[in-house]
This record gives sequence, structure tokens and C-alpha cells, in this order.
Amino acid sequence: MTGFTYRDRFHIPKAPDGKDAAYLCGHSLGLQPKTARAYIEEELLTWETMGVDGHFHARHPWVEYNKLLSEQTARLVGAKPIEIVSMNSLTVNLHLLMASFYQPTPARRRIVIEEHTFPSDRYAVKSQIEFRGYDPAESLITVAGEDELEAYLDREGESVALILMGGLNYFTGRAFDLGRITRAGHAKGCMVGFDLAHAAGNLVLKLHDSDADFAAWCTYKYLNAGPGCVAGCFVHERYANKTTLPRFAGWWGHRLETRFRMGPDFCATPGAEGWQVSNPPVVALAALRASLDLFDEVGMERLRARSVELTAYLEAQLDRHADRGFSILTPRDPERRGAQLSIRVPGSARAVCERLRKGGVICDWREPDVLRAAPVPLYNTTNDIDRFVDLFVRSPG
Repeated sequence: MTGFTYRDRFHIPKAPDGKDAAYLCGHSLGLQPKTARAYIEEELLTWETMGVDGHFHARHPWVEYNKLLSEQTARLVGAKPIEIVSMNSLTVNLHLLMASFYQPTPARRRIVIEEHTFPSDRYAVKSQIEFRGYDPAESLITVAGEDELEAYLDREGESVALILMGGLNYFTGRAFDLGRITRAGHAKGCMVGFDLAHAAGNLVLKLHDSDADFAAWCTYKYLNAGPGCVAGCFVHERYANKTTLPRFAGWWGHRLETRFRMGPDFCATPGAEGWQVSNPPVVALAALRASLDLFDEVGMERLRARSVELTAYLEAQLDRHADRGFSILTPRDPERRGAQLSIRVPGSARAVCERLRKGGVICDWREPDVLRAAPVPLYNTTNDIDRFVDLFVRSPG
């Protein structure tokens, strides 16, 4: 397998026996980069010694700290820096983006999402539909994937205002073709956006080239920025100076040149930064920067190649025990999945997960019978996979 030397750049949780755990849960919460503490402490020291002057006179002035992340994030997701901003949390960003890109009319009011979408996305979409005065029972449409989406658009495309799909489904681990979805939507006059919570830092993304109108993602899964860290946001550059587009404005989205004049009229910063509402939490951004430095060092192409190897190895080791009553839900085609494999087990997945934890293997479950395990290429090894499979096959259900 491809040599990798990044495991020692992360803190690995301990198993009950005091040794390193086999941590296969980066699809839920990534591990802490060892540099994160120093990055955070630098900003704490700036606050301690400079106070408010840290906004303009720190080594990394807080007023533009976001820009330290824009180029790295753009490389990570295949975008241009002007299309990127780090702000808020994922669902908040989706609401802000839908305020701009979901503009329903009686004739075109529907939103299409994927089956088994993450509950927060469904809640957000339903509330947006209701807020605009429509009935989710009629205006919220679910499809299984690209084929079903295209078939639905062929029949009902003129009634769809927005398509909001995941880059990779949290439940099944299935990856979606962003370019294909966007082309299908735009051909019918629909806006198209993506929730990339499970795709950013996992798949090689080409957001700009996909032509999607917008996207958002969290940074605490594969991006290792810490629990609840600041989320990411993409708005295609064709909207960079479209000031007539509706949005919920806030002063941090105002142009920096005149922001501190405190004028009464909002003047949007060009690009995705114009969707900011409040000043971002710098201490949290420091943790994200520590992880992005690692991604920049490795590069997503190399990272993805290692991921394909590790996930194929996990699949092969599980297949050796296919007679044990479990099945893999995640597509077999490496192009249709990321690092995560979703495994349907007989009985309670939670009970299996708890038994694995006692043996020093950390993964997670989704009710009632799906176990999720992700060999994350930055810090997982074939040894982690062997430990997981060995314990799992002893009692898969």
C-alpha cells in the first residue's frame, strides 16, 4: 500500500487497555491535529497581550483571519478563493443560502432532496418551504440518486425551484455526481446546491467546475477542526457581484473598506464573504487552520488515492466473512463512495458498537441496524482495519 506518514501528526484516543484505539469514526468527528493547540494558543496569547488591537495588529489580524483559510479551502474543494468563506455552522449556512437561492413561486416551489438525507437538512428544507407559505407534503420531493432525479425532472422539472443534495450520503456512504446533478437541474431552470458534510476532505471535489450555485459543509468530520467548529460555504463566482440577490445581511458581510464607518446601508463584500453575518470565532478558526495546513501539505489527490486503498482493504477483509450474516450497504464502486462503509448487521448495531468499544475499536451506528466505519487516510492504518474486522466478525449482531 502507498506509504503514508501522517498518523503521528494526530492525537489518537486510548483504548481501555491504555494503548491507541483503532479509531474508525472520522466520518463523525475527526481527530485533533497535534498543531491545533499551538495555533489556538497563539490567538489566546494575542488576546491576552493585545486585546482589541488583535483585530488589526496581530501577526494574523483577526479582521481578515478568514482569508488565511480561503485559498487552502478553495484548493481542498476545487473552488476559487472568492467563492469560499468559513462562517457559522452547516445548517445556519444552508438557511442563509436558501434565503438567497430558494425563491419559490406558485408554479415553481418544490425542493428536491435525497432519500435518507441527514435529518437536519430535512428539517431546514421543510421549515424553508413552510416559511414561504407552502406545504412540505406537496413541495418536498425525495429521490434515491441521479437516475431518479433526472426522471423526476423530465416529468416535473418546471415545478422545482431548488435541488439540494448531499455530496455523500451519511447513512449509506453513497457518493453523488455533483456535475451531473447540476447539469440536470440547470437544464430545467432549477437552482442547485449541495451539503458536503461527508464529502469535504473525503472526496476530490471540483466545486467550481461542477457549476453548482452554492454548497456548505461542516469541518469537524474529515476536516478535523474540532467539535462544532466553523463551517464552510461556497457561492459560485457568477454571483460574486450580484448585489440584487436576496440575502439576510449582517455587518461582517459588508465591504471591509467601509465596514467600520458603521453606515446605514449594506454594501456586500464581493464573493462568498458577502454572505457573512457576524464576525467569526477566531479561536475556532485557528483549529481549522491547523488541519487545513495538513491537507495542503498532503494534497487531496494523494489523500484520495490512499483512501481508495484503505476502503478497498476494509471491504476485502469483511468479504472474507460474508457468511456471518451482515451486508455492506455502501456501493462497491470506489468512484461511488468515500472512506465510509455502512454495514447492516443482524440485531442491534448499537450493541455491536458498544462491544467493539470495549475492545478498543471506535466506530458508530445508525438505528436500528447500521454500523458505520471509516478508515480515514490521514491517520488510519491497515492494522486499525484488522483490529476492527477481527472483533466485528466474532459477533456481528
